[in-house]
Amino acid sequence: MNFIRSLCVFITFLTCLVISIHGQAAARPGPGSGTRIGFYSTTCPNAETIVRNAVTAGFSSNPRIAPGILRMHFHDCFVQGCDGSILITGTNTERTAVPNLNLRGFEVIDNAKTQLEAACPGVVSCADILALAARDSVVLTRGTSWPVPTGRRDGRVSLASNTNNLPGPGDSVAVQQQKFSALGLSTRELVVLAGGHTIGTAGCATFRNRLFNSTTGPADPTIDPTFSAQLRTQCPQNGDASVRVDLDTGSGTTFDISYFNNLSRNRGVLQSDQVLWTDPATRPIVQQLMSPRSTFNVEFARAMVRMSNIGVLTGASGEIRRVCSAVN
Repeated sequence: MNFIRSLCVFITFLTCLVISIHGQAAARPGPGSGTRIGFYSTTCPNAETIVRNAVTAGFSSNPRIAPGILRMHFHDCFVQGCDGSILITGTNTERTAVPNLNLRGFEVIDNAKTQLEAACPGVVSCADILALAARDSVVLTRGTSWPVPTGRRDGRVSLASNTNNLPGPGDSVAVQQQKFSALGLSTRELVVLAGGHTIGTAGCATFRNRLFNSTTGPADPTIDPTFSAQLRTQCPQNGDASVRVDLDTGSGTTFDISYFNNLSRNRGVLQSDQVLWTDPATRPIVQQLMSPRSTFNVEFARAMVRMSNIGVLTGASGEIRRVCSAVN
């Protein structure tokens, strides 16, 4: 009897041990688990303050750097993960790819890096500076703040040929879903992150095909007629393709839900934005985000943390660049 009792106790112990091990394995964080809040709390305690001050100074001189830095972070993460490769200069680097030619705010990142190298040499990565600066840019345009996990290291490879997965201004919802899904992001996160277009501008070249009949197709009939006329005035058919227009008409410098309201009025500037309203797969999400009880700010912060952990280099991978525009 004692033997049976002991055997039962032993089996129970083994069962609990297996359950415990399985639970620990299931609870392990996924990609990006090497980052954490307060990574520099002892090695460079003023890191976030230094970055914030650099972004604030740049914003004071040119408020348009805020959407530029936010977009830069998106474009960095969508190509080989959030490794700061977008910051590297040189022939055929990511910065030379067509989608990245109009990015702005590089000087702000460089300024922050210079100050950080003076305070804490070789400690803070350029990838982390960019992630922090993106958050600070949202805050400066009256958006929400959020704790940014840090601990990323910098990549050593930057190739223009790797930028093909970047979302494009003419992408359908299905194409956008494919590109986001490939990086582990959901359809809801796609719509929420597209809400970053509540600040920033687009060049006429990226949407002028929607405004005029051409050999490639007719003008887009889904655009609100009054708005279409306004855009044709700003972007004449044979005008300067580099002229820029607010993506969120009437509220292009404030981080808010106006972007989603504009989509519901058929006033999305980019085709890739407007289809979020016309496609039944995403329209209900837009409706929720534009409602009086919108949780856009909270969801945007959460989605940014998720996105900023895509393919990060941590531990002994990558490097900590001395200057953000060149590998060591």
